[in-house]
Amino acid sequence: MSRYDLTDFEWRVIEPLLSNKPRGVPRVDDRRVLNGIFWVLRSGAPWRDLPERYGPRTTCYNRFVRWRRAGVWDRLMEAITKSHNGKVQMIDTSIVRVHQQGATGKKGDRDHCLGRSRGGLTTKIHALVDAKGRPIKLTLTAGEKSDIASAPDMIADLPEGAMLLADKGYDANALRMAVKERKAWANIPPKTNRRDPICFSPYLYKARNLVERFFNKAKQFRRIATRYEKLAENYLAALKLVAIRIWLRDYESTS
Repeated sequence: MSRYDLTDFEWRVIEPLLSNKPRGVPRVDDRRVLNGIFWVLRSGAPWRDLPERYGPRTTCYNRFVRWRRAGVWDRLMEAITKSHNGKVQMIDTSIVRVHQQGATGKKGDRDHCLGRSRGGLTTKIHALVDAKGRPIKLTLTAGEKSDIASAPDMIADLPEGAMLLADKGYDANALRMAVKERKAWANIPPKTNRRDPICFSPYLYKARNLVERFFNKAKQFRRIATRYEKLAENYLAALKLVAIRIWLRDYESTS
Protein backbone atom coordinates (compact mmCIF):
# COMPACT_ATOMS: atom_id res chain seq x y z
CA MET A 1 0.00 0.00 0.00
CA SER A 2 1.38 3.39 -1.02
CA ARG A 3 1.41 6.28 1.44
CA TYR A 4 -0.62 8.18 -1.18
CA ASP A 5 -3.48 5.63 -1.11
CA LEU A 6 -6.86 6.25 0.50
CA THR A 7 -7.15 5.05 4.08
CA ASP A 8 -9.99 2.73 5.08
CA PHE A 9 -11.73 5.69 6.73
CA GLU A 10 -11.45 7.86 3.60
CA TRP A 11 -12.77 5.06 1.42
CA ARG A 12 -15.78 4.44 3.71
CA VAL A 13 -16.76 8.10 3.23
CA ILE A 14 -16.20 8.18 -0.53
CA GLU A 15 -17.60 4.81 -1.63
CA PRO A 16 -21.32 5.53 -1.02
CA LEU A 17 -21.00 8.85 -2.89
CA LEU A 18 -19.70 7.37 -6.14
CA SER A 19 -21.87 6.62 -9.19
CA ASN A 20 -23.60 3.26 -9.26
CA LYS A 21 -23.47 0.97 -12.28
CA PRO A 22 -26.32 -1.51 -11.83
CA ARG A 23 -26.16 -3.01 -15.35
CA GLY A 24 -23.53 -4.13 -17.82
CA VAL A 25 -19.92 -5.14 -17.26
CA PRO A 26 -18.79 -4.58 -13.65
CA ARG A 27 -16.63 -1.48 -13.30
CA VAL A 28 -12.93 -1.78 -12.54
CA ASP A 29 -12.27 -1.51 -8.79
CA ASP A 30 -13.04 2.12 -7.89
CA ARG A 31 -10.70 2.26 -4.92
CA ARG A 32 -7.73 1.03 -6.96
CA VAL A 33 -8.46 3.57 -9.70
CA LEU A 34 -8.83 6.43 -7.22
CA ASN A 35 -5.57 5.43 -5.55
CA GLY A 36 -3.91 5.56 -8.97
CA ILE A 37 -5.30 9.04 -9.63
CA PHE A 38 -4.10 10.29 -6.24
CA TRP A 39 -0.67 8.74 -6.84
CA VAL A 40 -0.29 10.82 -10.01
CA LEU A 41 -1.57 14.00 -8.33
CA ARG A 42 0.74 13.63 -5.34
CA SER A 43 3.88 12.43 -7.13
CA GLY A 44 3.57 14.77 -10.11
CA ALA A 45 4.60 11.92 -12.41
CA PRO A 46 3.18 11.57 -15.95
CA TRP A 47 0.20 9.24 -16.29
CA ARG A 48 2.35 6.85 -18.35
CA ASP A 49 4.55 6.27 -15.26
CA LEU A 50 1.66 5.01 -13.14
CA PRO A 51 2.79 1.84 -11.25
CA GLU A 52 1.29 -1.43 -12.48
CA ARG A 53 -0.38 -2.08 -9.11
CA TYR A 54 -3.00 0.55 -10.01
CA GLY A 55 -3.93 -1.16 -13.27
CA PRO A 56 -3.76 0.27 -16.80
CA ARG A 57 -2.89 3.98 -16.87
CA THR A 58 -5.54 4.54 -19.55
CA THR A 59 -8.21 3.26 -17.15
CA CYS A 60 -7.18 5.73 -14.42
CA TYR A 61 -6.82 8.68 -16.78
CA ASN A 62 -10.05 7.95 -18.69
CA ARG A 63 -12.00 7.55 -15.43
CA PHE A 64 -10.57 10.85 -14.14
CA VAL A 65 -11.69 12.70 -17.30
CA ARG A 66 -15.00 10.88 -17.79
CA TRP A 67 -16.12 11.47 -14.21
CA ARG A 68 -15.07 15.11 -14.48
CA ARG A 69 -17.32 15.49 -17.52
CA ALA A 70 -20.15 13.68 -15.72
CA GLY A 71 -19.85 16.02 -12.71
CA VAL A 72 -18.89 13.23 -10.30
CA TRP A 73 -16.00 15.15 -8.74
CA ASP A 74 -18.19 18.25 -8.33
CA ARG A 75 -20.94 16.25 -6.61
CA LEU A 76 -18.40 14.51 -4.40
CA MET A 77 -16.92 17.81 -3.24
CA GLU A 78 -20.38 19.29 -2.70
CA ALA A 79 -21.40 16.34 -0.52
CA ILE A 80 -18.22 16.28 1.54
CA THR A 81 -18.09 20.05 2.13
CA LYS A 82 -21.77 20.35 3.07
CA SER A 83 -20.95 20.51 6.78
CA HIS A 84 -18.60 23.48 6.47
CA ASN A 85 -18.50 26.22 9.11
CA GLY A 86 -19.63 29.23 7.09
CA LYS A 87 -19.80 31.87 9.81
CA VAL A 88 -16.20 32.86 9.08
CA GLN A 89 -14.94 32.57 5.51
CA MET A 90 -11.62 33.53 3.96
CA ILE A 91 -10.84 34.26 0.34
CA ASP A 92 -7.45 34.45 -1.37
CA THR A 93 -5.56 33.52 -4.53
CA SER A 94 -2.36 31.68 -5.38
CA ILE A 95 -0.28 31.73 -8.55
CA VAL A 96 0.78 28.44 -10.15
CA ARG A 97 3.45 28.08 -12.81
CA VAL A 98 2.34 26.27 -15.97
CA HIS A 99 4.67 23.56 -17.22
CA GLN A 100 5.44 23.55 -20.93
CA GLN A 101 3.26 20.43 -21.25
CA GLY A 102 0.27 22.42 -20.00
CA ALA A 103 0.81 25.22 -22.52
CA THR A 104 0.27 23.10 -25.64
CA GLY A 105 -3.53 22.97 -25.65
CA LYS A 106 -5.38 23.83 -28.84
CA LYS A 107 -6.31 27.46 -29.18
CA GLY A 108 -9.97 28.32 -29.68
CA ASP A 109 -13.03 29.55 -27.81
CA ARG A 110 -12.22 27.46 -24.75
CA ASP A 111 -10.69 29.39 -21.82
CA HIS A 112 -7.53 27.57 -20.76
CA CYS A 113 -6.94 30.01 -17.86
CA LEU A 114 -3.41 30.71 -19.03
CA GLY A 115 -1.86 34.12 -18.76
CA ARG A 116 1.38 36.02 -18.52
CA SER A 117 2.41 37.43 -15.15
CA ARG A 118 5.62 38.08 -13.27
CA GLY A 119 6.32 34.35 -13.04
CA GLY A 120 5.88 33.69 -16.75
CA LEU A 121 2.98 31.57 -18.01
CA THR A 122 0.70 31.07 -15.02
CA THR A 123 -2.74 30.14 -13.73
CA LYS A 124 -4.35 31.74 -10.68
CA ILE A 125 -6.28 29.65 -8.13
CA HIS A 126 -9.11 31.45 -6.31
CA ALA A 127 -10.16 29.74 -3.07
CA LEU A 128 -12.82 30.32 -0.44
CA VAL A 129 -12.29 28.41 2.82
CA ASP A 130 -14.29 28.03 6.01
CA ALA A 131 -13.37 28.81 9.63
CA LYS A 132 -11.13 25.72 9.77
CA GLY A 133 -9.32 26.50 6.53
CA ARG A 134 -11.18 23.82 4.56
CA PRO A 135 -12.01 24.72 0.93
CA ILE A 136 -15.62 25.54 0.09
CA LYS A 137 -15.28 26.93 -3.44
CA LEU A 138 -12.50 26.85 -6.01
CA THR A 139 -12.12 28.45 -9.40
CA LEU A 140 -9.39 29.41 -11.87
CA THR A 141 -8.45 32.43 -13.95
CA ALA A 142 -5.47 33.41 -16.05
CA GLY A 143 -2.47 34.43 -13.98
CA GLU A 144 -2.64 38.13 -14.81
CA LYS A 145 -6.25 38.53 -13.65
CA SER A 146 -6.80 40.53 -10.48
CA ASP A 147 -7.42 38.76 -7.18
CA ILE A 148 -10.86 40.31 -6.91
CA ALA A 149 -11.99 39.18 -10.37
CA SER A 150 -13.88 36.09 -9.15
CA ALA A 151 -14.82 37.34 -5.68
CA PRO A 152 -18.51 38.20 -6.36
CA ASP A 153 -19.22 34.67 -7.60
CA MET A 154 -17.16 33.08 -4.84
CA ILE A 155 -19.13 34.80 -2.05
CA ALA A 156 -22.56 34.32 -3.64
CA ASP A 157 -23.56 31.90 -0.86
CA LEU A 158 -22.09 33.87 2.05
CA PRO A 159 -24.59 33.37 4.90
CA GLU A 160 -26.23 36.19 6.81
CA GLY A 161 -24.15 37.33 9.77
CA ALA A 162 -20.92 35.82 8.43
CA MET A 163 -17.53 37.50 8.39
CA LEU A 164 -15.39 37.53 5.25
CA LEU A 165 -11.62 37.83 5.71
CA ALA A 166 -9.42 38.94 2.82
CA ASP A 167 -6.22 40.87 2.21
CA LYS A 168 -5.84 44.39 0.81
CA GLY A 169 -6.22 43.15 -2.74
CA TYR A 170 -9.94 42.76 -2.03
CA ASP A 171 -10.43 46.27 -0.63
CA ALA A 172 -13.00 47.54 -3.13
CA ASN A 173 -16.26 49.31 -2.44
CA ALA A 174 -18.13 47.03 -4.84
CA LEU A 175 -17.08 43.91 -2.94
CA ARG A 176 -17.81 45.48 0.44
CA MET A 177 -21.27 46.41 -0.82
CA ALA A 178 -21.86 42.88 -2.12
CA VAL A 179 -20.98 41.48 1.31
CA LYS A 180 -23.18 44.06 3.04
CA GLU A 181 -26.13 43.15 0.81
CA ARG A 182 -25.84 39.63 2.16
CA LYS A 183 -26.02 41.09 5.70
CA ALA A 184 -22.46 39.97 6.36
CA TRP A 185 -19.25 41.83 7.29
CA ALA A 186 -16.08 42.23 5.24
CA ASN A 187 -13.09 42.43 7.59
CA ILE A 188 -10.54 43.62 5.02
CA PRO A 189 -7.58 45.92 5.76
CA PRO A 190 -7.84 49.25 3.91
CA LYS A 191 -5.46 50.19 1.13
CA THR A 192 -3.11 53.06 1.87
CA ASN A 193 -4.93 55.29 -0.61
CA ARG A 194 -8.39 54.74 0.91
CA ARG A 195 -9.83 58.03 2.14
CA ASP A 196 -13.11 57.06 3.77
CA PRO A 197 -12.73 55.29 7.16
CA ILE A 198 -13.86 51.66 7.50
CA CYS A 199 -14.36 49.22 10.35
CA PHE A 200 -11.47 46.74 10.53
CA SER A 201 -10.31 44.37 13.29
CA PRO A 202 -6.61 43.38 13.13
CA TYR A 203 -7.23 40.79 15.86
CA LEU A 204 -9.90 38.91 13.88
CA TYR A 205 -7.85 39.31 10.72
CA LYS A 206 -5.13 37.05 12.14
CA ALA A 207 -7.24 33.99 11.32
CA ARG A 208 -6.81 34.68 7.59
CA ASN A 209 -3.61 32.63 7.55
CA LEU A 210 -5.84 29.53 7.37
CA VAL A 211 -6.48 30.12 3.68
CA GLU A 212 -2.72 30.33 3.09
CA ARG A 213 -2.33 27.03 4.93
CA PHE A 214 -4.85 25.49 2.55
CA PHE A 215 -2.71 26.49 -0.42
CA ASN A 216 0.35 25.02 1.29
CA LYS A 217 -1.46 21.71 1.82
CA ALA A 218 -2.79 21.63 -1.74
CA LYS A 219 0.65 22.28 -3.21
CA GLN A 220 2.08 19.25 -1.45
CA PHE A 221 0.46 17.52 -4.42
CA ARG A 222 2.98 18.20 -7.17
CA ARG A 223 0.44 18.27 -9.99
CA ILE A 224 -1.21 21.16 -8.15
CA ALA A 225 2.03 23.00 -7.32
CA THR A 226 2.83 22.98 -11.05
CA ARG A 227 0.13 22.82 -13.71
CA TYR A 228 0.76 20.03 -16.22
CA GLU A 229 -2.83 19.77 -17.46
CA LYS A 230 -3.60 21.35 -20.83
CA LEU A 231 -7.28 21.85 -20.02
CA ALA A 232 -8.33 24.15 -17.21
CA GLU A 233 -11.25 21.79 -16.50
CA ASN A 234 -8.86 18.91 -15.78
CA TYR A 235 -6.62 21.04 -13.57
CA LEU A 236 -9.63 22.32 -11.60
CA ALA A 237 -10.91 18.74 -11.24
CA ALA A 238 -7.51 17.70 -9.86
CA LEU A 239 -7.62 20.63 -7.44
CA LYS A 240 -11.09 19.60 -6.24
CA LEU A 241 -9.93 16.02 -5.67
CA VAL A 242 -7.07 17.34 -3.54
CA ALA A 243 -9.55 19.56 -1.66
CA ILE A 244 -11.69 16.48 -0.99
CA ARG A 245 -8.63 14.69 0.39
CA ILE A 246 -7.89 17.62 2.71
CA TRP A 247 -11.47 17.46 4.03
CA LEU A 248 -11.27 13.71 4.56
CA ARG A 249 -8.03 14.00 6.51
CA ASP A 250 -9.63 16.63 8.72
CA TYR A 251 -12.64 14.36 9.32
CA GLU A 252 -10.34 11.41 10.12
CA SER A 253 -8.22 13.41 12.56
CA THR A 254 -11.29 14.49 14.54
CA SER A 255 -13.23 11.21 14.41
